[in-house]
Amino acid sequence: MSEFLQTYLSLPVPRDLDGFSFDLQLFAAEDEGRTEEPTEKKIREAREKGQVAKTQELPQAVVVIFGMLVLFLFGSWIYDTIASIVKYYLTSFSGRTITERSLRMDFVLIISASAKVLLPIFLATAVAAVIGDVAQVGFQVSTHPLKPDWNKLKFDPATILKKIFFSKQVAMNLFKSIFKVSVIGVVAYLIIQGNFDQIMASPDISVALALRIFLIIALKIIIWSSVLLLVLSVPDYIFQKKEFIESLKMTKQEIKEELKETVGDPYMRSRLREMQREIIMKNMITEVPKADVVITNPTHFAVAMKYDVKTMDAPTVIAKGVDSLALKIRQLARENNIIMIENRPLAQELYYTVDAGDIIPEELFYAVSLVYAELYRKKEFSAAI
Repeated sequence: MSEFLQTYLSLPVPRDLDGFSFDLQLFAAEDEGRTEEPTEKKIREAREKGQVAKTQELPQAVVVIFGMLVLFLFGSWIYDTIASIVKYYLTSFSGRTITERSLRMDFVLIISASAKVLLPIFLATAVAAVIGDVAQVGFQVSTHPLKPDWNKLKFDPATILKKIFFSKQVAMNLFKSIFKVSVIGVVAYLIIQGNFDQIMASPDISVALALRIFLIIALKIIIWSSVLLLVLSVPDYIFQKKEFIESLKMTKQEIKEELKETVGDPYMRSRLREMQREIIMKNMITEVPKADVVITNPTHFAVAMKYDVKTMDAPTVIAKGVDSLALKIRQLARENNIIMIENRPLAQELYYTVDAGDIIPEELFYAVSLVYAELYRKKEFSAAI
């Protein structure tokens, strides 16, 4: 009989504690081959090489939308600028003397005017392209794709034909092309049909008004087509993500070799410690509803304990926390009707000296037995009420 049990039995409290046990499952080994999910290191290295999962439909659609919105917002200004240049040359052509100096000046004037007109469109499309890519993969600059990889230049007719005619990527691209053509055709038909009367009446109105009508119709077609392409980008991104992960899958041997290589990697060590802490925290939280009692500080510390006389030599700390984690433990205790007992010195001592999953040390047997005695007095009192 354990020393704690002897101490506890000397107190006038019931001894019918409910027990629990953990079932550990063993996972069967999978077949050899590239069946294992890629590690964080492999994904990080692929990202550094510019290999990421992304869809081209999103940046293309965003670029078109931004460009057309700029044309719509600055259309009058662009039209006036171009019209003023044309008017200038048409009205002054007959009286102009063409010289090398005049040609140079005209060239500079046209270049500056064109740059002024195109600058808003260029800036909008450039920003849209960056947004479309950054929204998918974050900000990552890599020059690796620009370097030629001669190892990939292998003449294998079977592999080439498979990639050209039988790959999932080709099938997806074919589907996207058919979808794009169909969407643009249907959208154009519906919008033209809705504005058919205005189009047929265009010969009877001014050129400027007719041009405005046709530009608005074209803007509607392009905007609606781009919006539908944005919708297409969602399943395409999911498909590209899946294909990307499939291409990076590893064999069990590759994972073992990578683990050997990365044992000394500070990044991997810190990441492993972080993952271990997350697993411990998660496990502790799930164990709180199984506790007999929660000892509190009362606010800063919380320690959940469990004792089974059949399987344990002494009470075991199954969860502990400080500040926000202690608050979570107390909240779960209230939700599961677990009694909380305030004992500041004991709560702090248990938190600092006992890890989750360990039994209490011998020097704390008496203090913990008093807690269990108080626990069962409260339970008997509640049952009597």
